[in-house]
Amino acid sequence: MTSPAPGILLISDPFLKDPSFMRTVVLLCDHTDEGSFGFVLNRPFGQTLNQLLPDLDGFAIPVFYGGPVQPDTLHFIHSLPDHIPDGQEVIDGVFWGGNFEQVLTLIRNRTLDLDKIRFFLGYSGWGNGQLHGELEEKSWLTANGSKGLVFHPNPEIAWKDAVRLLGSAYEEIINYPIDPQLN
Repeated sequence: MTSPAPGILLISDPFLKDPSFMRTVVLLCDHTDEGSFGFVLNRPFGQTLNQLLPDLDGFAIPVFYGGPVQPDTLHFIHSLPDHIPDGQEVIDGVFWGGNFEQVLTLIRNRTLDLDKIRFFLGYSGWGNGQLHGELEEKSWLTANGSKGLVFHPNPEIAWKDAVRLLGSAYEEIINYPIDPQLN
């Protein structure tokens, strides 16, 4: 098991019942003694950026559910450090945050590469020791993050692809039913 740190993926156990994290992949962006912070990568929010920010009328850019904490805040990760300054590198070539005014300018100029940025409403957060406890309970599996999984083109299969990163010993859990009692 990989220890929590920025750039680590938290892959939910197939039987995790928490509706906020059922069959999710979370990219950890920060992990300190005070707690941990990241974004759910594979759960589309159901609204687009222009629905959340009316001044972006006509820009139907997907938004993802980042997690249950502060669901009224907008965040982003990207792989565009030459175009979006001030981001914090989480894994090689993947940055959290940065100059949002520059992002808005790139959107309005239609020069933002939408395959290299993800927007999130809310975030996933754990207090001091909370994530370690969940890892000990085996609520999460861990793997090193990759740009391909962070910007996965098909969120519906991102959890399965993340599990595949763990190796063949984990392959069978991909097909476990969500509720084995219904089987």
